[in-house]
Amino acid sequence: MMIFMEPTASTSASSPSSSTNAIVDALTRAIVEHRLHPGTKLAEQKLADHFGVSRTLVRQALFQLSQNRLIRLEPARGAFVAAPSVLEARQVFAVRRMLEAEMTRAFVREVTPAKIRALKEHVAQEKSAVVRNDAAGRTKLLGDFHVRMAELMGNEVLAQLLGELISRCSLITLMYQTATAAEHSNDEHAAIVKALAARDEERAVRLMNEHLLSVEKNLAFDRKVPSNDISMALS
Repeated sequence: MMIFMEPTASTSASSPSSSTNAIVDALTRAIVEHRLHPGTKLAEQKLADHFGVSRTLVRQALFQLSQNRLIRLEPARGAFVAAPSVLEARQVFAVRRMLEAEMTRAFVREVTPAKIRALKEHVAQEKSAVVRNDAAGRTKLLGDFHVRMAELMGNEVLAQLLGELISRCSLITLMYQTATAAEHSNDEHAAIVKALAARDEERAVRLMNEHLLSVEKNLAFDRKVPSNDISMALS
């Protein structure tokens, strides 16, 4: 199974900046959708061959990903998909609770029927992915719910910050989340949307906080961290 987007003529012939962004986007999706595991070595030459670009462009993309904490760069060893520690996992969720409590308050104050419809449609997509047992699609949609709230508020900065935090959470859940725990998130999202629609600010904030605490609580921090080799992932 191929992990990344197939390189196209437009990717190879486009500007260096757009080519780098395409590599960043493809690798981010592969990591967030759990198709590349924590600890996977990202060999520059293999990536360059796959995307049909120079190693310089691959190096630039890997540097950008390291800035987002999705990979780590080790001198003389190369690039690896990041493997967040238990402490980092707890810190990421603590930051999310702080940010998303205030986001939820702000959302209630400017809620509209159109925004609620958009969130309900998103929750329905989550439910469909859960029913299909589509682990990658479910994980992406469950994380995107929180970013979608920020987008519907028109706050691009918040959406970007949450997107980066949730990308890190996707690594954390891959490493530590049990198979059944993620399925509860869809019901919790539906309850949050119901409180938002009722303009019940305190209930919406409480449900959001309980939701994030529940996700963190159900992480099995004694679970062995999975790993994979990029040559296997690309085979």
